[in-house]
Amino acid sequence: MNFEITEPKTLPLETNGHVLSFSGKTEAEVYFIAGIPQVSGVAYDCGVCDERPKYRVTDTAIEVENPCPYPDGLTTEITLEVPSGKIVVTDDLRLYRYDDTGFASYNSALGQAQAIQAMAAAGCAYGPVGNTCPGLYRTGPDTYVVARPGYDEDDNPDLPEDDSLAGIVTDLWAYSIADFEHWKSRGGDPETLGWTETVVDITPGTYRFTHHTGERDFDPDAPGAVVFAHVERIA
Repeated sequence: MNFEITEPKTLPLETNGHVLSFSGKTEAEVYFIAGIPQVSGVAYDCGVCDERPKYRVTDTAIEVENPCPYPDGLTTEITLEVPSGKIVVTDDLRLYRYDDTGFASYNSALGQAQAIQAMAAAGCAYGPVGNTCPGLYRTGPDTYVVARPGYDEDDNPDLPEDDSLAGIVTDLWAYSIADFEHWKSRGGDPETLGWTETVVDITPGTYRFTHHTGERDFDPDAPGAVVFAHVERIA
């Protein structure tokens, strides 16, 4: 059997909607082993859908055959019931867990969306935010954002400090928010709350969390305030 390996060459990469490089690379290297193309210099799996691309190589380009099912990325919406009118806000509410069997990789937008939905089913509004230490800010009557403020040249934040309700120390690189009484019913002990957890009074009701980090045009390093999630009372 002929296992000849050809010399690699660089060609334009046509991704068919997949995210195979977070640095925006538009080229990749290809070489052939026994006539089978091997593509290098980009991710093995799509950063959005977690699918492995199927490549077709022509004389002028490397083309991904299978389209990404989420060409615009993913916006993830969940709801959280807050009948007590109090929420506990932190990065890691360890009493809430989920089974990720069958989930996409957490390194993908799809895997993170699945984690958000699974945590919501357990009673916790959760979302990845990186190592940004954001906060919960009030934006209006019964509306909020989980956001990281931007700062001007004098280190003044562009989100009003008077509207800051809780800071989130992101050892977990996420936010976790639950109804205070529901958290207690799962074994949470108010006496053990430390400086990284905050209890916030809000209007009782149902809250919708719209999480944005899986969206294709989301930029965590954008200048100014970065909003990871919008929160609003809907019932």
